[in-house]
Amino acid sequence: MSDLDERQQTEFEAAAFRRLLQHLRERSDVQNIDLMNLAGFCRNCLSNWYTDAAKEAGQDISKDAAREIVYGMPYDDWKRLHQGDANDAQKAAFEQNRPKE
Repeated sequence: MSDLDERQQTEFEAAAFRRLLQHLRERSDVQNIDLMNLAGFCRNCLSNWYTDAAKEAGQDISKDAAREIVYGMPYDDWKRLHQGDANDAQKAAFEQNRPKE
């Protein structure tokens, strides 16, 4: 695949993740439901994956702490500032495409 060693790969993956977080913070106009409907994941998924990775490494990170890492602020603040109500079309698309548990 490439000539990267494991450390380099991890560093580049971390840099790409940080850039993704910055991009999502700058694009607060893109709602989580839109991300879910188009890509099958959202900011909350990223925070859940972060929590899962921490637990796998033996670290306990709360849901709220992980969301603050992803959102760049407390989740309730982000919702108040940026989250709108989903319209009927968004809700219908979500029900059609929602992740299977």
